[in-house]
Amino acid sequence: MASAVGVGALRAAFQMLLDAVITVKAETTMFKPHLGNIKSTLDALHPMIKDIEKYNPKEGLENYAMQMEEGVNLVRKCSKVGVWSCCRKYRYTKKLDELDRCLQRLVDVLKVQGIRDVRETLVSLRNIETVLRRIEGNLVMQNQSEKINGWSAVPEPPPVTVGLDVPVKELKIKLLKDDVSMLVLTAAGGCGKTTLAKKFCQDQEVKDKFKDNIFFVTLSKKPNLDLIVHEIYQRKGSQVPAFQNEVIAVNWLQQFLKETGQSPLLIVLDDVWSGSESLLEKFDQFKMSNYKVLVTSRFAFPRFGSPYHLESLNDADAMALFRHSASLDDKTSYAREDLSRKIVELCKGFPLAITAVGRSLRGQPIEIWRKKVMEWSKGSSILASNSDLLACLQSSLDALDKEKPILKECFLDFCSFPKDQRISAATLIDMWAELHGLDEPSLSIANLYELTTQSLANLVDTRNEREADGYYTEHFVTQHDMLRELAIHQASQEPIGQRKRLTIDIHGDNLPKWLTEAKHQLMQARLVSISTDGAFSNKWPNMQLPKAEVLVLNFETKSYALPEFVKKMDNLKVLIVTNYGFLPSELNNFQLLGSSSNLKRIRLERISIPSISKNLKQLKSVQKISLFMCSIGQAFGKGSIQILDALPNLAEMHIDYCHDLVEFPAELCDLIRLKKLSITNCHNLSALPEKIGKLVSLEVLRLRSCTDLLELPGSIRNLKKLNFLDISYCFSIKELPEHIGEMCSLKKLNMRQCSRLQDLPASVLDLEQLKNVICDEETEILWEPFLPLLKNIHIKVLKEDINLNWLHKHPS
Repeated sequence: MASAVGVGALRAAFQMLLDAVITVKAETTMFKPHLGNIKSTLDALHPMIKDIEKYNPKEGLENYAMQMEEGVNLVRKCSKVGVWSCCRKYRYTKKLDELDRCLQRLVDVLKVQGIRDVRETLVSLRNIETVLRRIEGNLVMQNQSEKINGWSAVPEPPPVTVGLDVPVKELKIKLLKDDVSMLVLTAAGGCGKTTLAKKFCQDQEVKDKFKDNIFFVTLSKKPNLDLIVHEIYQRKGSQVPAFQNEVIAVNWLQQFLKETGQSPLLIVLDDVWSGSESLLEKFDQFKMSNYKVLVTSRFAFPRFGSPYHLESLNDADAMALFRHSASLDDKTSYAREDLSRKIVELCKGFPLAITAVGRSLRGQPIEIWRKKVMEWSKGSSILASNSDLLACLQSSLDALDKEKPILKECFLDFCSFPKDQRISAATLIDMWAELHGLDEPSLSIANLYELTTQSLANLVDTRNEREADGYYTEHFVTQHDMLRELAIHQASQEPIGQRKRLTIDIHGDNLPKWLTEAKHQLMQARLVSISTDGAFSNKWPNMQLPKAEVLVLNFETKSYALPEFVKKMDNLKVLIVTNYGFLPSELNNFQLLGSSSNLKRIRLERISIPSISKNLKQLKSVQKISLFMCSIGQAFGKGSIQILDALPNLAEMHIDYCHDLVEFPAELCDLIRLKKLSITNCHNLSALPEKIGKLVSLEVLRLRSCTDLLELPGSIRNLKKLNFLDISYCFSIKELPEHIGEMCSLKKLNMRQCSRLQDLPASVLDLEQLKNVICDEETEILWEPFLPLLKNIHIKVLKEDINLNWLHKHPS
């Protein structure tokens, strides 16, 4: 729930700040007295944070969490200030004092309010379990309506609602602000949006504010404004003439809002579908301090401000809802309670799934419960046995099918990856470039954002910046298991041999029955995904996949071999091999790819590269290789074939989170057709070879977050076609090459957080094509002496965008 995220943010920020202060205080003498003061304040704050984290965050605590996170960056910067830097010492001393005053204010706030609030909350929490076991009712998804149900008194929420007290409080905080007129409450179908809206309207504080001026309407997929306005006036006991056009209807709506809005007015527009933006604009254009509109929708409608995302239920609330739905009481047997916990875990906090499953098992013998749990645990779909749940989720896909079929295809591709695993956006970019013709990476990212706004996925960017520079390595996608099941169910509606997507899960060496029966059948799938577990012994079936363009292989074993049937996949264009184990795995049979004449893109995750480079064959058509968290070792130097002969047309190479990469292999500098080279988050990389100047076709060189990289070689001056250089977060670089000005095509330079860079070479004045420089506040100063002579340059200073998305980063 959102409150848990808020408390977690406060706790994480506090601990990060405390750790940073302790570490830096021990390392530096310059700021020791100021850091000592902060440490004392943190010690006083620690027991209060420890108590308050168990409860809902109070108003304003999120701001303190952000200030603590900014404090972490400040303290870390203090460790890099030299004794000769008087200006920096003065500036950071003032900031440290401001940080200490902020923390002292938080101590005062918690002393006054925190203890009382904690005691009250504790009493309330002790009563929740008792109340939930006694009250009747259910959290149910309201039936969808194809016509307006009519304006009426606010409908009552179900007798039992769980997990909604905190969302109601948060909705009040967001919607009742003076500068907010409309708030979109969004989540996937079946998550309880309508129930939350009803509970919000019945909240005593809301009723006291709006009294009888609360209107609640459920809309159709294609709402009629004329009908809505007529119903508004009927609700007020008035009649209006028939409207000749929408303009007249809007005028009558405006008149109603002016008259009724003299007193606080709340309108709830329930179940609003995509394509209704123009309707929402009619309600949102009248800005009055007492006029509020709450919209519930599966679609986020970002043009109307930051939406409120309703999260899944936590374990306790999910269990309470299931117990009620299945009519379990305190005398329920241990065996049935144990099965209940397993079912709730399978439903992943999805309210409608919990309700539907609970109802279906109500009164059934325990043997039926065991059978269902066994089937679902082995991969059988919960959706297939619950038509109401399926219909609710399917309606979102049906809407995509009509409006944006390409988004539906992208959504269905998610089923190619294991459940409970993040999906790298870079992987999807490679897939969709070939499957859907999305040649530009930004088009794939745009589709992911659209799927996110429609509550069908969640795109997360773990970076602390919003610079659109084509770097998507740190974007990833998550998806609720129910939505993944929906994609699998949709893809399985065609006969196996005719499916566009073929998803195969192999447990041990137990092949699906249909696969053993169809081993000689030609499959028509363009996208093939095969997932194996740790017990798989590499005994592959014989498959015929003549039309497959993308092959996704997911595994967990220490050693893995490409299946023999790969050499017969004549149309293969994209190969994605992902090891979900902890350590890089040996990959055998890589030489089979030598017969893949159409293969363009290869992405390897957690793979030992020496295991493939020694048997590397010529891959003439390969244009892009991505290595993520791979073991590089001494690869590329001892192969049976020269790297340029093996990869004569390679244009892009991405190396990310490869921690054993200490020096970039000089052999790779023979790839003279390389246009993009991205080496990111390789924290042990300390040197680039002088031969890098041979990459004369290079247009993009990205060295982001290579924190131990000491310098750029002088031969970089030979990269005459390079237009973008990214050395952001390269903390160890102290100077740029003297002749960097000879890079005559350089248009964009990202040098953010190059904290040890002391000055710039005079040759930067020769960078006539340079238009954009991305800096932080400190590196910006280095450009000041040159700005009078660089008329066309734009210096963009990016401040730290504090968020906790870094917690989702890939493990080191």
